[in-house]
Amino acid sequence: MSGNRNKGLGRGLRVIAGFSVVVALVACSSFDSRRPGALEQYTAKEIFERGELELERGDGEEAAFYFGEIERLYPYSEYAKRALIMQAFAYHKERDYPNSRSSAQRYIDFYPATEDAAYAQYLLALSYYDQIDEIGRDQGLTFQALQSLRTVIEQYPDTEYARSSVLKFDLAFDHLAAKEMEVGRYYLKRNHFTAAANRFRVVVEDFQTTTHTPEALHRLVECYLSLGLIQEAQTAAAILGYNFQSTEWYEASYALLTLQGLEPRSIGDNWLTAIYRQMIRGEWL
Repeated sequence: MSGNRNKGLGRGLRVIAGFSVVVALVACSSFDSRRPGALEQYTAKEIFERGELELERGDGEEAAFYFGEIERLYPYSEYAKRALIMQAFAYHKERDYPNSRSSAQRYIDFYPATEDAAYAQYLLALSYYDQIDEIGRDQGLTFQALQSLRTVIEQYPDTEYARSSVLKFDLAFDHLAAKEMEVGRYYLKRNHFTAAANRFRVVVEDFQTTTHTPEALHRLVECYLSLGLIQEAQTAAAILGYNFQSTEWYEASYALLTLQGLEPRSIGDNWLTAIYRQMIRGEWL
């Protein structure tokens, strides 16, 4: 995941025009930046180049300060617009996601029709996405990441950010399914079969395109057999066999059923048989 993140941010650096010779001169000048009024003697261009220099040095926090000062001192300049998107990037570089998100959102609000609006929306999405590496984190971040990534995909479909967002969207979607599976396994280990089955059902119904669907179907077979819901168990195994016959999960489900003299087949009238009928008509998976 971190590789995709770095690649996306690397592409984002194209908003930087490049470091000119003037940057080197600015580096040698004396910027007493924290003294009140000190930066007022410098032009927007000079302050912007100082911010770029701090980025090159690896100090995103200091860079964000300079870019913010441009917005304060020269609010109607072309540099203020460029500085705002660069401030969002600088904060993100420092993993200051709330401030990165705030700067990116301001850019979108003030300059929605510019070329860099797509990158601002992408940075906003990343401010959520880059915090969902661990399954145990608040899933609200994952939902917000999905919503923001969808916005990039739908509003800027022909950009490189949309292509990157599609990949990240799939990973975030898979992440939500992984969380449901984790909770379902927790209940299953403690023999809370109904609670476990409810979690695995969510994966089958709402996250059927993820990598977790085969296991979810097998766990449903386990849960339903334990609950004495034979028809549901057979139907879950039938769906599993139709779509994932070569997997270890189907082999395990088949073994469980044959031990009880049963076979995978769609039977009865339940939510799984409805899915099975849809699947046969090519409307599922």
